[in-house]
Amino acid sequence: MTNVYSFDGLIVFGLLVICTCAYMKRVPRLKQWFLSEKKGFMGVFYKAAVIGTRLHLAVASTCVFMAFYIMFLK
Repeated sequence: MTNVYSFDGLIVFGLLVICTCAYMKRVPRLKQWFLSEKKGFMGVFYKAAVIGTRLHLAVASTCVFMAFYIMFLK
């Protein structure tokens, strides 16, 4: 079990936010409701969605690496 207070837990949490926001950007109703703000606190989720869609290969490979690390090395 990972916690948010460790470095690898923080990376996993960030990856989950990025992947969730990128998925929500593809759903039209959620995009209007959740990702409409581009500034402020809610703007973080918009920026995470942009990172997830533009750098999808790097995010996916990092997710696979972290899954391997948590399952077998930790």
